[in-house]
Amino acid sequence: MKKFLLLLFLSFPILAHAQLGVDFHSSNLPFFGVHYEIKDRIKPEVRFGTDVSFDDFSFEGVVTYDIFQEEEYEVYAGIGGRTTWYQGLVIPLGLNVYPFVQKNFGFHLELAPIFSESDHILRGSVGIRYRFRKPSDPH
Repeated sequence: MKKFLLLLFLSFPILAHAQLGVDFHSSNLPFFGVHYEIKDRIKPEVRFGTDVSFDDFSFEGVVTYDIFQEEEYEVYAGIGGRTTWYQGLVIPLGLNVYPFVQKNFGFHLELAPIFSESDHILRGSVGIRYRFRKPSDPH
């Protein structure tokens, strides 16, 4: 797992281009995500749990779709799955806000029910988001 994370971080500058983005969600189950924008509305995302030991490392994969999109904000919904802690189905619903002139950096709120075999959790998170867009890229 450590080698995978090292490889991910070393290859990150090579992969960074107009449609790649990163985000951090702060919550009781915090995570770091890497997403790729397809046609500015569909975002497959890989999420990695933070604040845990490598033995308890969790992985989450989701695909979200921007239901409503303006230049300053996006409302999205999606579906995915989670491994390790609270493994099961994840249904994220959220809001991304880009308040600055350059629409690369923003903030987000997300509410995500997690349905596992043993427990059902409603996770709320708030965080930051960065998109590797060129200033001339239309949204």
